[in-house]
Amino acid sequence: MITYQAENIAFPKIKRRETTAWIRRVAATYGRKVGEVGYLFCNDEHILQVNRDYLGHDYYTDIITFDYDEGKIINGDLVISLDTVRSNAEQFHKDYDEELHRVIINGILHLCGMNDKGPGEREIMEAAENAALALR
Repeated sequence: MITYQAENIAFPKIKRRETTAWIRRVAATYGRKVGEVGYLFCNDEHILQVNRDYLGHDYYTDIITFDYDEGKIINGDLVISLDTVRSNAEQFHKDYDEELHRVIINGILHLCGMNDKGPGEREIMEAAENAALALR
């Protein structure tokens, strides 16, 4: 089951059923099934507090992924700052809706085992995000 909630911010204009089906398709391309995945859309201040409280980081980010996977079944909580998504869309001259869906799927790709912090991983993640966006 995939759930969507918003805290301290207006809920984004996403089509939940279509987004859920898309997430399941993307996970399936990595041989994974979706278990319990929860999205929390929030503002910058909330994600900063989550980053401080749970990861010991003192900076803003677009997404934090908490991975509770069990084998080939992906489970996790994904916290997304819509403020940062909007800032990133403006900074990179991208459509807000596309940037939001890129971040939504970035968390799923992390749950599927991909990383984007090491050498060359960011480029691999971007290619995977682009492939996933093409499945929308």
